[in-house]
Amino acid sequence: MQSLQKEIVKTFFQTLEDIKTKRDFEIFFSDFLTPKELEIFSKRLAVAYWLKKGRNYENIKNNLKVSTRTISEVKKLMDTPGIKLALKKMEAEEWANVWSEKIKKLV
Repeated sequence: MQSLQKEIVKTFFQTLEDIKTKRDFEIFFSDFLTPKELEIFSKRLAVAYWLKKGRNYENIKNNLKVSTRTISEVKKLMDTPGIKLALKKMEAEEWANVWSEKIKKLV
């Protein structure tokens, strides 16, 4: 059974890797996850992002409508490779958007 579980997970990750466009990701996850699951995953990522930006628990709790427990759980994950990778991608996108806007103003 253990090898079957590993194969299922491997296939899942391969499927995600094969999805190439943002629109296809949106279609897949909107159909694959329930609206509540999508909200939970999205909020957890937002919590990580805001923690990285230095926002306090109260600010995150009030704005994202999450519990202190959720924030604490995400905080424990902040030094894991997966969260670091996601935050790095988000910061790169943020940086690109800032410079894109600056360039548009110059042109």
